[in-house]
Amino acid sequence: MKVSTKGDYGIRALIELAHRYGEVRPTQSSEIAARQKVPESYLEQLLTTLRRSGFIRSVRGPQGGHALIRDPRELRVTEVIEALEGPIMPSDCLDDGGLCAKGGGCAQTDMWAAVRDAILNVLDTTTIADLAARDRAAQPAGARYNI
Repeated sequence: MKVSTKGDYGIRALIELAHRYGEVRPTQSSEIAARQKVPESYLEQLLTTLRRSGFIRSVRGPQGGHALIRDPRELRVTEVIEALEGPIMPSDCLDDGGLCAKGGGCAQTDMWAAVRDAILNVLDTTTIADLAARDRAAQPAGARYNI
């Protein structure tokens, strides 16, 4: 499974919003883009998807911006990836549509199911708060500041 820039940038945006979770003022797109090194025009599209998926709220206007709706400790990475990328499926043969040329009698099916389960286990047990903590720890001392 390869996560596209859509999933990567969407998670980065949520990490940035997790750093500011609970603040009164929403975070502007330009701040998210600059801190997480994401193109702002693409970020806007992702923020729309994240809002429609129920992860963030957006406020328009000069004092507007974006904020997490849910506690980042309860927001699993699986939910985010599936909202942005679709179902986590390392092989088409695991899809309910059964695209297996052998009609489901393939020797690989169990292996791909185990791969999917391992991926889901990692993503289900990782939250946006976990990633925000890792992001904070990876920053040089004093590099993270709030305006």
